[in-house]
Amino acid sequence: MVQFTPPGSPASIHFGKGLTSAAAQNLYLVVTDIEAARAELVERGAAVSDVFHRAGPGQPPLSGRDPARRSYVSFASFSDPDGNSWLLQEVTARLPGRVDAKETIFSSPADLAGALRRAAAAHGEHEKRIGTDANWPE
Repeated sequence: MVQFTPPGSPASIHFGKGLTSAAAQNLYLVVTDIEAARAELVERGAAVSDVFHRAGPGQPPLSGRDPARRSYVSFASFSDPDGNSWLLQEVTARLPGRVDAKETIFSSPADLAGALRRAAAAHGEHEKRIGTDANWPE
């Protein structure tokens, strides 16, 4: 699966093999302040888990927001009425190499599709090197 953030968009979408129209599992909703996002969802009636974070790959989740406020490691989860499961993920700063919306332009759908294919291939090679995706929650 590849996570893609369209240029200029605060939202990301996932593409991957074997995805079906059935309820999606572990969709990401990226937020800049996980505590505030969780509080707003709870205020609106959603049953949201407590915030948790990962100390490192393969380690069990720990209670609360990451003490260092590192991006990509603090989460909360909830399900929507359609059965889709969501992970709130706190991202306060994007990792180096992420797309800069001010410098990225796709001139056609084919151009965008080509970029997505290249990203998927590069991600596959990355996973071959490290054996797994260290940012993927277990």
